[in-house]
Amino acid sequence: MRKIFIAASLCFAFAAQAQKIPDARPYAKTITADDLKKHLYIVASADFEGRETATEGQHKVADYIENHFKSLGLQPGNGDHYKLPYPVYQDSLESASLSVASQAFALNQDFFAPVASNNSLTLLGSEVVFAGYGVDDSTRNDYKDLNVRGRIVVVLNGNPPGTPAPTGRRRFGPTKQDFAQRNGAAAVLILYKGDRVPPQLSAPRGNMSVTEFRRTNSIDNFYITEKVARAIFGDDYGKLESGTPSPKVYTADIKMSLQKMTHELQASDVLGFLPGTDLKDQIVVISAHMDHLGKRNGEIYYGADDDGSGTVSVLELASAFAKARDAGKGPRRSILFLANSGEEEGLWGSAFYTDHPTYPLDHTTVDLNIDMIGRIDPHRNYGDSMNYVYVVGSDKLSTDLKPISEGTNKKYTKLELDYKFDDPKDPERIYYRSDHFNFARKGVPIIFYFDGIHADYHRPTDTPDKIDYDLLAKRGQLVFYTAWDMANRNDMLKRDIPLPATAATR
Repeated sequence: MRKIFIAASLCFAFAAQAQKIPDARPYAKTITADDLKKHLYIVASADFEGRETATEGQHKVADYIENHFKSLGLQPGNGDHYKLPYPVYQDSLESASLSVASQAFALNQDFFAPVASNNSLTLLGSEVVFAGYGVDDSTRNDYKDLNVRGRIVVVLNGNPPGTPAPTGRRRFGPTKQDFAQRNGAAAVLILYKGDRVPPQLSAPRGNMSVTEFRRTNSIDNFYITEKVARAIFGDDYGKLESGTPSPKVYTADIKMSLQKMTHELQASDVLGFLPGTDLKDQIVVISAHMDHLGKRNGEIYYGADDDGSGTVSVLELASAFAKARDAGKGPRRSILFLANSGEEEGLWGSAFYTDHPTYPLDHTTVDLNIDMIGRIDPHRNYGDSMNYVYVVGSDKLSTDLKPISEGTNKKYTKLELDYKFDDPKDPERIYYRSDHFNFARKGVPIIFYFDGIHADYHRPTDTPDKIDYDLLAKRGQLVFYTAWDMANRNDMLKRDIPLPATAATR
């Protein structure tokens, strides 16, 4: 009888504790379309010049976010500072040249020399190895039986017929440069069909780039046209255009030269901290990236959806939680509001934070990351296009997270939660493409909120007038309700699903 009484008492105590969690709805309602619109027309304005990392525009938006956090009474998230600075490096091309058998070729016309992925160099080679499409993975090995160590390699751009086109971005998978480097090549020339370098390579901004400290440095690499290839391969060039070109060694005197200047700049994340109550040593992170693509060819890339929509959502969520705190309903766990920079360059800011966390990652229960939630996906031809959000990664690291997310949505916002991008075969590899991934690779459970790819993605036409502010507010409220649960539940999320070994590094 006594055991039954004790058990009943414990159940009552836990129930009483659960009942103490305040009602989130009054504070979620403060996340409004009007407030989001007011912030976004500032953040995605011409004054911020596209917010490219380490530029004046990015520093301006960082100041705007810091001032907002201060106005709410949030504490600095980096000791006595709201900003978490990290160095980046601006490479400017001074000169580049390429010649074959003393025949000189024109930069940005016959060849292109990417300044960020090359060192200053003068490289001479008397032999060139043609390595087909330059692929060396579980499906194909174009380097089989080839000795390319210390040699210049030429490979065809694109993937072999019948396979998907490569993304070309390191964090989405190995590149041709990676494969050549893995096989010991001294340099790689990537052949584009046509007699002129593609415009996207030779754009004016192509001769300047901003980089971070790299875990590995790329092999030296130039992009070449058919004109250069004919000088290297002579009469054999026609065979390269066949469906199955044969790898081969060619005699050709090649000189590659590049000189660049590197200047150190500074970027920063912005961190606002709201202390919790009885579980204040445990952390909920709410993140978004403030940076975008800056100015290209004189045009501003405003980045209203990507990721102005996420940035202003973080501002509004911070305001909502601050109102709850001021009403004596503050969260049990502490909340870190994290505005990252460098996302568009390669997830730099979130990588820096997770490699140098200001709060222990083993005490971080979740990262709720918001990247593009203000538009609709024109390719989503099912369900209610005006009442959905893509939810990515909720089932990757914790069996707790997805049921909590779904329960919260069912109770409050009733959006269609679309898990399309959780498919391991997703060709866009969306799971790996925003700041949440740096938390995931450290074992922190995550959710990534996303609206899909639209025609204005990474274009100057991604402007504030195209945002659906009512839908943005509803999606922001979903994140708020989910964060409210994460911040007030009794237990941290279980970490009971291992991160795949292939995803453990960027």
